[in-house]
Amino acid sequence: MDKNLLGYKGVKPVFLLVGFLTLVQSFSILLLAKSLAEVVSALFAGEPLKEQGARALLFLLAFLVRHACALLMSRTAYRFAEATGSSMRRQMMDKLFQLGPRLAYDRGTGNVVTLVLEGVTKFRTYLELIIPRMVGMAVTPALLLVYVYTQDTSSGVILTLTMPIIIVFMILIGMTARKQMDRQLKSYRTLSNHFVDSLRGLETLKFLGRSRSHSESIATVSDRYRSATMRTLRVAFLSSFAMDFFTMLSVASVAVSLGLRLVNEQMTLVTGLTILILAPEYFLPVRLVGADFHATLDGKEAGEAMKSIIDRETVQAKLLEPGEQGAMKEDGGRLPGTIFTWNNDSSLRLNAVGVKYEAEGAASLEDVNLEFSGYAKIGIIGESGAGKSTLVDILGGFLHPTAGTIHINGNRVSALTDEEWRKQTAYIPQRPYIFSGTLADNVRFYYPEASNEAVAAALESAGLSKLVASLPEGLNEMIGGGGRSLSGGQEQRVALARALLSSRPIMLLDEPTAHLDIETEYELKETMLPLFEGKLVFLATHRLHWMIDMDLIIVMQQGQVAEIGTHNELTARRGAYYELIQGQLEGIH
Repeated sequence: MDKNLLGYKGVKPVFLLVGFLTLVQSFSILLLAKSLAEVVSALFAGEPLKEQGARALLFLLAFLVRHACALLMSRTAYRFAEATGSSMRRQMMDKLFQLGPRLAYDRGTGNVVTLVLEGVTKFRTYLELIIPRMVGMAVTPALLLVYVYTQDTSSGVILTLTMPIIIVFMILIGMTARKQMDRQLKSYRTLSNHFVDSLRGLETLKFLGRSRSHSESIATVSDRYRSATMRTLRVAFLSSFAMDFFTMLSVASVAVSLGLRLVNEQMTLVTGLTILILAPEYFLPVRLVGADFHATLDGKEAGEAMKSIIDRETVQAKLLEPGEQGAMKEDGGRLPGTIFTWNNDSSLRLNAVGVKYEAEGAASLEDVNLEFSGYAKIGIIGESGAGKSTLVDILGGFLHPTAGTIHINGNRVSALTDEEWRKQTAYIPQRPYIFSGTLADNVRFYYPEASNEAVAAALESAGLSKLVASLPEGLNEMIGGGGRSLSGGQEQRVALARALLSSRPIMLLDEPTAHLDIETEYELKETMLPLFEGKLVFLATHRLHWMIDMDLIIVMQQGQVAEIGTHNELTARRGAYYELIQGQLEGIH
């Protein structure tokens, strides 16, 4: 059973209700077995059938109660599983927005998408099955065993001794299955990420003439997943066979013991039949747990994976008193929204800000001191691993610094992770996500209630008016998965239109043109630069030609700010920025 199961909201009342229904069901099984044994015994003794009506009716009543309880337990578990699964999906999406794009990069986009879609479904199946099974295994065998002991001690001893053997065998099989499932899950994650990467790079592969040869790579990854799945299924089938085999031997042992004593007239037929009917029912809950173990193991793994993301620490921003270090403290309260309102008179200052992901590891950012005010275009330049993306994550509110403080509009705060700050920002990543929907709906991502006229104006400002005019359905044309495909430059323009439609005063761009060819990049640059006016723009890139048009350039080296200044100032200084220019030889003068 999942260690987090008892921590889900509303699970305790569900366990109590299922426990009560299981208790009623167990008593109905006892009544069913006893009445059936009495009817068969009476008929075997030669009593008339018409005199067994009351006992037969009692048997039928117990039979109906048993299955009614099973139905109610199934519905109770199903409702809880549906509610919990939906809640987990909402929490997962909220946490993904809080943590920003870094989590998707770390875990793989395909893995995250698969977890949100298929993982939730598997987790619901796990909850729906595991709760009745675990309660049934705890209640029914114990109650039946107590009754068997009152009827025949020898049969009770046999049942008591055989149950631990089956449980130990289940544990051993479970450990083997867990290893196989871990391998299958790892293979599935690889397949998911590989599939997403293949879709993203399909146009490039076709352009380079590598699409056919890439099919061999897809076949190799798919075959690994197939092999892992077949190994898991083989373990599941063998464990089910072994479980049924040992259960059959246990019931047979009881049957032989009862048969010998019936022949020797040491037991009545009613008692023997009752115990013989109850013996399979005694092992049934354990068999069901074993049978459903493999069906629910992937759901349990998915639940733990989602829980690890949901429980991932996100320290909330808080107001700090003078001299207080708040980066290590947490406050769930919300800050006044006016603190984060940005206009031309606003100011932002980072004071000795640092980020260290591991206590003993190297710092991704260290002792960063920066100051910004009003509307400006800020370029963040540096080699790969210099700390550009980490700084953007800090500025975008995706990451809480582990050291230092931030001053926003004269207020000293621990971070920019407050929801009100995120409402001020629009983020454009290197590869913006295009949702499966209409072009208009994709542009409305930040502003769902925007009119078609506003969407059209944003698309025109982003340089997509010709594309809209060429589409048969115009703004209602389906794009993304299953719809019209867009080029890399068109996708970036859609992301730019999203940011423009939202009218948010702060824009963060993290390597927005890194995957584009130089012609498309320069064309997109001509569109984007005029749209940066009247906004605070942070542009992290390694393409130096953007820096000429920036109001301020921040040069990052090994997680630290190496230089700050304009293009002319830094070029004249002949420092780290000048070395980057010489290294890239992009002809900047």
